[in-house]
Amino acid sequence: MARRRYQNPEPWVEGNWWYIKVRQDDIVNGEQKRVQKRVRLAPATAKLREVQKLRDEHLRPMNQGLQTVGSATAFAIYVQEIYMPTEMPLLASSSQSRYAGVIKNYLLPVFGKSALRDIGTLQAQTYFASLGSKGLKHASQHKIRTVLAAVLGSAVKYRYLVKTPMDGVRLAPQKMGRRVTKPNITFEQFEDIISKMQEPYATTVYVAVFSGLRISELIGLRWEDVWEFALNVDERCCRGDWSQPKSEASNAAVPVPRHVIERIHRLKLLTVDGKCGHAVRKYKLVKSDGPGDLVFQSVRQGKPMRDNNILVRHIKPAARAAGIEWVNWRCLRTSYGTWQHRAGVAMKDIQGNMRHSRMSTTADIYVQDIPESRRRAVDSLPVPRLVN
Repeated sequence: MARRRYQNPEPWVEGNWWYIKVRQDDIVNGEQKRVQKRVRLAPATAKLREVQKLRDEHLRPMNQGLQTVGSATAFAIYVQEIYMPTEMPLLASSSQSRYAGVIKNYLLPVFGKSALRDIGTLQAQTYFASLGSKGLKHASQHKIRTVLAAVLGSAVKYRYLVKTPMDGVRLAPQKMGRRVTKPNITFEQFEDIISKMQEPYATTVYVAVFSGLRISELIGLRWEDVWEFALNVDERCCRGDWSQPKSEASNAAVPVPRHVIERIHRLKLLTVDGKCGHAVRKYKLVKSDGPGDLVFQSVRQGKPMRDNNILVRHIKPAARAAGIEWVNWRCLRTSYGTWQHRAGVAMKDIQGNMRHSRMSTTADIYVQDIPESRRRAVDSLPVPRLVN
């Protein structure tokens, strides 16, 4: 794009404000036009020298050729005509629905009519600073920031903007309430939970704990992936979306005890009762067990399971009945790592079994146990004599 003529308009006072006139590219009815606009810079009480500095700062992107024609595109038009068709299809279906909801309910009402170039770091920071006063939870604010950063980041990618204004935008500190500890479950708690669950969901949890597989990897497990002493992970399924494992390290075979393999094959022999109108019908838990068929199939139709349904309808009720309120899929995977550590397994082997790319992830997040060396350290302290 050719560089525009250098602009240095003289500020003037009108009423209570300082103004300047600038010429810039704009898009009117889908056509590029060169228009003149009046820009309000500062209150009339400001000194001319300060106003001139503000003018130079405002004009710098235009004078240095850092402002593209596409930056005049309205945020709403860019989202509808560029971001939605090109970037949204690359997301998982669950992410698409969340992103669409955030754009519709939070971003378009605020930024929809603004040109991309008018959404600066100050405007974005002002918006996110106001969200805290509206009572919006920190997690929701974080999601809104993520979506806005994705939209504006794609505008940089497609050269509608030179730089994203989201760099440096911060959220208000999260208010810390009472923290609920959710590290892991004991083996006794695990036995209590699965004893209160129906099949095939009890076996799903059983395999999750003794293999450390993520729930998306369990749902995508096929019979050809069930080996004699291992489970092969080469794909995953999350709410209907099939994809490769999370990382290169995740694409691997996971050794499991023999009793896990036996429990998986036991599913072929089981049936469960299900209501069919006023009658009761028996459903085979494994409709077909060909190499490409799923191990864990939905009871009625044999389709891929949904992680949230298993968690809400089966795991959490069983856990509450066992007196535990905080069990989730992450807790089961954490328990797998912690149990290995307590059994004396080397950290490098735990990392390999959990298929983490970095040992720090295994040691700092998933192995939630106090090392024996720290216990010995506190036990070595002198014991004070009790004085009445």
